[in-house]
Amino acid sequence: MTARKPLILTADDDPQLLRLVSRSLEFEDFHVLTAIDGEEALTIIEAQSLDLVLLDVMMPKMDGFTVCQKVREFSSVPIIIITARGQDNDKVKGLNLGADDYLTKPFNIDELVARVRAVLRRTQFISQEQPHATRTVTTIGNITIDYSQRLVTIDNKEVILTPTEYRVLAYLTQNAGRVITQDLLLEHVWGQEYIGESHMLQVNVNRLRRKIEPDLTHPCYILTKVGIGYMFATKPQG
Repeated sequence: MTARKPLILTADDDPQLLRLVSRSLEFEDFHVLTAIDGEEALTIIEAQSLDLVLLDVMMPKMDGFTVCQKVREFSSVPIIIITARGQDNDKVKGLNLGADDYLTKPFNIDELVARVRAVLRRTQFISQEQPHATRTVTTIGNITIDYSQRLVTIDNKEVILTPTEYRVLAYLTQNAGRVITQDLLLEHVWGQEYIGESHMLQVNVNRLRRKIEPDLTHPCYILTKVGIGYMFATKPQG
C-alpha cells in the first residue's frame, strides 16, 4: 500500500513566491494547499487534516502571528513561521505563540525543504520511538505522562502540547534526575543540524513551563542548570 503523502499548507501574500514554494514542495512529493492571506489560511487549517503549515508573518486580513495564536487554541499541527531577515524578535514571538520552527526570508528551496523534512521527522518519530521506552507511564508529582498514548495529564486533566513540546517533556522525564545538556536536548528533539540554537530550546522550555509549572517564578519540575542545560526533578522541588 502506498504511503500517504504529507499534506502541507503554505500561506503567503506574494503570488510568485507562493507558486515557487508550492511547486518545489510538490516536486519533493508533498501535497500542497495554498492561502494568500491569514483568514484563508485559518479557514483551511480548521477544515483540513494537515501535517504541516508554512506561515508567513506579514499577510493581509490576519497576520501570521494571529493565525498561529488562533490555531494553537484548537490544534497542535506543526507550524513553521517565515520572517524577514534580521527580525529576531519576530522569530522569538512566533515560537512563543506556538510555532515549531522558523525560516528567514530570503531562503533557498533546499533550506525550505530541509526545515520541512526536519519538522515532519520530529512529528513522525514520536509514534515510532515511544513504544520502545522502558516505561510506558511516568508519574512525577501531579504530572503523568503516558508514552504509549502520548498523553500528558495534570491532576487527571489533559495538557495539550505541541509535538515539539511533547518531545522535550518526554525526553526530560525519561531521564528524570539527570542533567541534560542543551546540545543533547537540541540534537534529540530537533536534530543534529539544530545544535547551538539555544534560543529555540529556551523558548520551548518556557512554553512548556507555562503549561505544567504551578509557579513560573519558581519552577519545581523543569530545573535550569546554568551554563549546562536542564533537569526534570524526580519529585517537585520547593
